[in-house]
Amino acid sequence: MKVVLLAGGLGTRIAEETETKPKPMVEIGQRPLLWHIMKHYAHFGFKEFVVALGYRGEYVKRYFLDYCTVNSDLTVNLANGRTHYDVEQSEDWLIDLIDTGDSTQTAGRLKRLGQHLTDTFMLTYGDGVSNINLANLLAFHRSHGKLATLSAVRPPTRFGHLTIEGSQVAKFSEKPQIGEGWINGGFFVMEPQVLDYIEGDDVDLAHGPFENLANNGQLMAYKHDGFWQCMDTMRDKDNLEKMWSGGRPEWKVWA
Repeated sequence: MKVVLLAGGLGTRIAEETETKPKPMVEIGQRPLLWHIMKHYAHFGFKEFVVALGYRGEYVKRYFLDYCTVNSDLTVNLANGRTHYDVEQSEDWLIDLIDTGDSTQTAGRLKRLGQHLTDTFMLTYGDGVSNINLANLLAFHRSHGKLATLSAVRPPTRFGHLTIEGSQVAKFSEKPQIGEGWINGGFFVMEPQVLDYIEGDDVDLAHGPFENLANNGQLMAYKHDGFWQCMDTMRDKDNLEKMWSGGRPEWKVWA
């Protein structure tokens, strides 16, 4: 099963990091966020990726072209130019890196990948991590027979939550998940027919396609109560970095 990763956005709200690279290539623990997402999918056996490139797409291409060189020991024979890679922990991933236009919107990028998506596929944005069970997500999608499934998550608050009794703080929770309300957390499963709901490059997934799928009874929600975090701001980036360096990255489901 192919996994589509949307990696072409500008990331204007985190411009300190994205002036020279696309948002999914911002590093957490010295690894691009895109790598963290791919490790998550690979843990559940999904290892064929189609990466939709846009802004600074060459940065992503260079990263994967150099991946083996950077992540392995090398023996270089200067007499003949031959290089031997001593790869101890290689990733058995197959990655299609497809240019989908600098200004193309999210649904438009997906539409441009049509020739690669002839069967059920998975899709996510390149700027959010979670500990969602992807096998259960796929099983849920197959159980209902509709065209699309999105993951519904509870957004993290940006401030500590107080439970107050009278004037006394009875409970303090540091940035908990909101107890009520659901939002679209990405991590989709879709059928190829979803592409018929997309008219062109200027279409955003969150508007026309999802609205029309919902109106036609073809959009289902898989509720995930566990960890989920997008990286929209430098504060988000710093929080993820602290979790990783502190040894408690809740999205790290792989060994």
